[in-house]
Order: sequence, then C-alpha cells, then structure tokens
Amino acid sequence: MTYLSAGASPSPSSGNIRITVNGSPAECPERLSVDQLLRHLNLPVGRVAVERNRELVRKDAHERVEVRSGDVFEIVTFVGGG
Repeated sequence: MTYLSAGASPSPSSGNIRITVNGSPAECPERLSVDQLLRHLNLPVGRVAVERNRELVRKDAHERVEVRSGDVFEIVTFVGGG
C-alpha cells in the first residue's frame, strides 16, 4: 500500500472548493464525484481505497458520491510486487 499526498494551494481559485487529501490541504473544482476527483488528482481509479470523512466510499459509489467543501479524504493505492 502507498499513501498519497496532494500538493495544492491552500486558498481556492474561483470555482474551486477546499478539501483535505491525506492530511494536506488541496483544492478541486466544484461538483466532482469521487471518481472525478481521483482522475483530477491523476490517481489510478481502479486500484485505490477511498475514505471520505472517516467513512469508506465503496468503489461502486465513486461515481455517485459528490465531493463537498471541507471533506477530508484518505486515499490509499495498492501496489503489486514480488
């Protein structure tokens, strides 16, 4: 497992919202789904676990769950190897 960090400006630009990703302040466009947030952060959509505000977001809900201002995300990627 690899914990990811997002480097972003702490003050949002117009049309963006503030969130926290793996303990770091970040911003993203308004009205993104979790799936769209992962793509916005250039993360591998299929091999991650996402927790939003201390609750696991099931993979089948990634497209339906909306990111809101103030949300706190923990995102973990799974890395294979031998």
